[in-house]
Amino acid sequence: MVDLEELDKNKMPRHLAIIMDGNGRWAKQKGKLRVFGHENGVKTVRETVENCVKIKLEYLTLYTFSTENWKRPKIEIDTLMRLLVSSLKKELKTFSENNIRLNAIGDLESLPKKANRELKEVMEKTRENTGMTLTLALSYGAREELKNAVKQISTKVKNNIISVENIDETIINSHLYTHDLPDVDLLVRTSGEHRISNFLLWQIAYAELYFVDVFWPDFSSQHLAEAIKSYQNRERRFGKTSEQLN
Repeated sequence: MVDLEELDKNKMPRHLAIIMDGNGRWAKQKGKLRVFGHENGVKTVRETVENCVKIKLEYLTLYTFSTENWKRPKIEIDTLMRLLVSSLKKELKTFSENNIRLNAIGDLESLPKKANRELKEVMEKTRENTGMTLTLALSYGAREELKNAVKQISTKVKNNIISVENIDETIINSHLYTHDLPDVDLLVRTSGEHRISNFLLWQIAYAELYFVDVFWPDFSSQHLAEAIKSYQNRERRFGKTSEQLN
C-alpha cells in the first residue's frame, strides 16, 4: 500500500477529478437504505478534500449530481439536496481554515432554491481564497455543457462577434462551465465501473484514467495515494513519442 507521504511532490497532478460512485450499492450490501450510503459518502468527501489539501493539490472536481440523477426516486433526490445544504453549512469553516475556494459547475438554476442559495453564499464567502479550488459538478452533464457552448458560439457568430475562422480550442474552452479551470490530469472512478458517465468529456481528452474497485464510502487516503502513484508512474505523451519527450 502507498501512503500520501510517499508521493513525489514534483509530479503531482494539477487537476484531479473524481466520479464518486457506489453509495447505493455500498448501503445495499449492508442491508441499509441508499440514503445511508449517501450519508457515509459525505464523510468520504470531507476526508478526501482534507487529504487533497495536505498534498497541496491545486484543483479537485467532484461529480456530485448529474443531469441524469434527476430521474432517481424523489425521496433520494430530496435526501441528496438536503445533504448538500447541510454539508455546505458545516464545511464553510473548514473551507476558510484551509484556504479552499468553492466552485460549482452545471445547470445550477435547476437546483432547489434553498440548495442554490446556500451554494452561492458559500461560493461568495470563499471566492477570495487562494488555496485549492474545490469544484462540485451539480446537475451536470457534459453533453449539455457542450450543447450550451455550441449555442453560445453560434449566436456570437450570427451577431458577428466571433468569426467562424477564429473558432479554436481556446474559444470553445471559454464557453464551457469550466472556463476558469485547467484540463483534468487524472480522473478517478470508484465502484469498479469502467465508464465516464457523461463527465467532463472535453476536459479529460488527455487525462489519465484510474478505476478502483471500492465503493465511494470506502475510498481511503491509501486509495487516493495509489491513484496518484499510478499517475506518477505513467508517461504522458500528448501525441508525441517517448523520444520527443526526452
